[in-house]
Amino acid sequence: MGESRRIEMIDGYDLGIAHRTGIYVICEEALTIVETGPSPSVKYIREGLQALGYTTRDVKYIIVTHIHLDHAGGAGVLLGECPNATVIVHPKGARHLAAPERLIAGAKAVYQEKFESLFAPILPIPKERMLIKNEGDTLQIGESCVLTFWDTPGHANHHLAIYDPVSHGMFTGDTVGIRYEQLAREGIEFYVPSTSPNQFNPTAMLEAIERMKALNLERLYFGHYGDTKNVTEAFSQIEEWLPIFVAEAEAVYEKAQDFKELSERLFKKVQAVLQAKNIADNHPVYELIRLDIEVSAMGLMEYIAKLHCEAKTVI
Repeated sequence: MGESRRIEMIDGYDLGIAHRTGIYVICEEALTIVETGPSPSVKYIREGLQALGYTTRDVKYIIVTHIHLDHAGGAGVLLGECPNATVIVHPKGARHLAAPERLIAGAKAVYQEKFESLFAPILPIPKERMLIKNEGDTLQIGESCVLTFWDTPGHANHHLAIYDPVSHGMFTGDTVGIRYEQLAREGIEFYVPSTSPNQFNPTAMLEAIERMKALNLERLYFGHYGDTKNVTEAFSQIEEWLPIFVAEAEAVYEKAQDFKELSERLFKKVQAVLQAKNIADNHPVYELIRLDIEVSAMGLMEYIAKLHCEAKTVI
């Protein structure tokens, strides 16, 4: 993958699922990794680097777009294997990497007995091995490559997107939603928003997308999963789905305030679109879509509840 093998992707097998979370390797003078996946993904990173002719000692920078465990949970473990590396993070995420107790507690509350196998261990990162990047900050990783960092809230307040001038592409994390590789391999480009708890904000998400559109990007690199040159289509689908997601959440909140009902309603809408594209009901992609939508439904209900709480406060 990438421009003459300049940007490669390693499958992190997040949750034990193929084509779920991608870890990118930018093969410049300063070898740079974007995303780590959870800790169980680190063995795949190690193997992937070896297949590319590198070792973990060659890694100079480890960039996490945000601190959700499927993107950064393995940062501490990976850093321990990369003696020459520095972790780059949004200023609002740094303290959680240094002291991950809240991240651990939150994941345990959701995943319970599955936490150990899916995410453990989550190791703290020494502050002296972190580099904070704010809006507009840059990082030179090659003679002709200076990455630029964007503050892109919407999915999370601690979210960075990273612009790569060589490919004229953007590492989008979760801001531009989820791309389904399983469908792309069958010639179907399909994207849905990622609206997981607890800082989802559709207005901020759309504003971030508008900023990206202004660059006329040639490629998007998704945390979930893979890249696309069909940038306009990706933006368009997220902009189309986002108001549908929010409207459905409003309707369910008024009726039952039940994220499971919302998840089912959203899944049926997505399924109907894919059925129209001749995707059979037994296609394995639906298992992954159902999982993603259930998490997104939690974030949507939380967002709507906050809006109603704020409205009551004003009144």
